[in-house]
Amino acid sequence: MQLIVASGFLFAKPRNIPAWRTVPLHETFEGFAMPRPQVVVTDIVTVEMTEVIGRGLSAFNDDAAGYADRQAIAVVAKEPSSGAVLGGATGRSSLGLLFLELFYLPPDHRGVGLGTEILRAFEEEGRRRGCTAAVLYTISFQAPAFYERNGWQRFGEIACQPPGTSRIFLSKQL
Repeated sequence: MQLIVASGFLFAKPRNIPAWRTVPLHETFEGFAMPRPQVVVTDIVTVEMTEVIGRGLSAFNDDAAGYADRQAIAVVAKEPSSGAVLGGATGRSSLGLLFLELFYLPPDHRGVGLGTEILRAFEEEGRRRGCTAAVLYTISFQAPAFYERNGWQRFGEIACQPPGTSRIFLSKQL
């Protein structure tokens, strides 16, 4: 049997089986056994955890897709004199989709067109990167109407807490 560890996964190919397969770490092959990993639940997410999981998933996705195109994006509003970030939008592009993950503006900068300018710049950067659609989710007490005014369409909604609140999923063809 051949064993290979790649991207945090153990791959095994028994001699008489033509294909590779991912092997649970506690499974035994021809007397070779690995200890079962300890499963830990925590509310402290370390840089190591994020990097190991991210690298593993990225390697898997790159192999499946045949290419890697994920890239972070930020469109921010800065205070003119100090350059301090006041707010903006962050997300990423990957496999032809633009993901808007976070969007925040302080209350005194809302309602004056700045949010729309940031959203349009975010979408335009997605188009420039070859994205054909964008997705996001927001909470019912946040800004679903803002996104809908800017051409986004609801495709799902899930009730959450507190009572009467929901997560709203939106998309937009770019």
